[in-house]
Amino acid sequence: MPVKNINAQRIWNTLMEMGEIGATEAGGSCRLALTELDRQGRDLFVQWCRDAGCEIGIDRIGNIYARRPGTDPDALPISTGSHLDTQPTGGKFDGIYGCLAGLEVIRTLNDEGIETRRPVEVVIWTNEEGSRFAPAMVASGVYSGKFTLDYALNQTDAQGIRLGDALKTIGYDGDIEVGARRFAKFFELHIEQGPVLEREDEEVGVVTGVLGMRWYDVKVKGVSAHAGPTPMSYRKDALGAAARMITAMIDLASERADEDGRCTVGELHIPKGSRNVIPGDLNFTLDLRNATLDGLEAIERDAMALIDRIAAETGVEVAVERIWDSPPIAFDAECVAAVEKVVAKSGYSYRRMTSGAGHDAVNISQVAPTSMIFVPSVGGISHNEAEYSTPEQIAAGAQILFEVMRDEALA
Repeated sequence: MPVKNINAQRIWNTLMEMGEIGATEAGGSCRLALTELDRQGRDLFVQWCRDAGCEIGIDRIGNIYARRPGTDPDALPISTGSHLDTQPTGGKFDGIYGCLAGLEVIRTLNDEGIETRRPVEVVIWTNEEGSRFAPAMVASGVYSGKFTLDYALNQTDAQGIRLGDALKTIGYDGDIEVGARRFAKFFELHIEQGPVLEREDEEVGVVTGVLGMRWYDVKVKGVSAHAGPTPMSYRKDALGAAARMITAMIDLASERADEDGRCTVGELHIPKGSRNVIPGDLNFTLDLRNATLDGLEAIERDAMALIDRIAAETGVEVAVERIWDSPPIAFDAECVAAVEKVVAKSGYSYRRMTSGAGHDAVNISQVAPTSMIFVPSVGGISHNEAEYSTPEQIAAGAQILFEVMRDEALA
């Protein structure tokens, strides 16, 4: 389907130019939040936006607001945006695409001489990834009231550097109160970061909400013993017990695939591991997700029951701490419908879908009508230097975003 308004080559070139800041040998990008490379990316974005006639504002957590004025000075803006920071071995598209597609919307409005009633705004959210400063999405969390500003500014990285001090170092500690810039509506364009659109041969995802997710730290305590003299029936093997727990929980989530059940163990650590010692202590992380709050509660309840049962059967002790809870999010019905109307009219094939990953839009949806748009990720790969979406996919998403924002800003 040919692009009608946006300049497909321009947005691709913009993405590739931004990707050169922090470029990695394997073809990805590394711009950790509030580093010198992040500053360079921010400076380039701000310059591009100023060249496009935007007014620039920066708030106290470093969020950047690039606004193209409308004809009604009292109207709240139609906004979009994402993040410029990356994972340590990130790609050129995660987050950055949504920021630069917003810039392309403004450039296209300029090209076509369109005056909108409402302002059109692009927002860069600070530290979305959480790779340098935890938690993830902390700045949009302050914006939405989930976190206090003091809490966010006092988070530290692995070297003990405060987030607030890092903001000052790169010159992005603004003076606008966080949350003072309000939105009429917010639309976030993003690569899917998963395989569904590609495998289902769909060109666009109309995102209706985000899975609920809960994170846990699990500690398993058995008894360390010599691997040779200790018969299997006498063992209290922490790793053996953990392996059974993990397998059982993955099976549990697989049985609930129709409700988007997810179970992931991303880290596993044996503090004093040795080749010929039965592990006595072990820690692992647990990530559970589901599409509904009832489903999330159920998968948590059943997973905890599995852990307790296997601990009793294997003679180990177990302690589980829930460290994060993000409930399922349903995006604003009118915003979802506005996206779906444009996509259906465009002729692009699409599907309604739920995001399995968290995004800044999750926090923004708590204070403004919000929805998201996805385009495919080749191979479903993201948070990886091999992350890729084709120029045609990038252009399709930017075109949809342009039409949605134009229509909403003219209304």
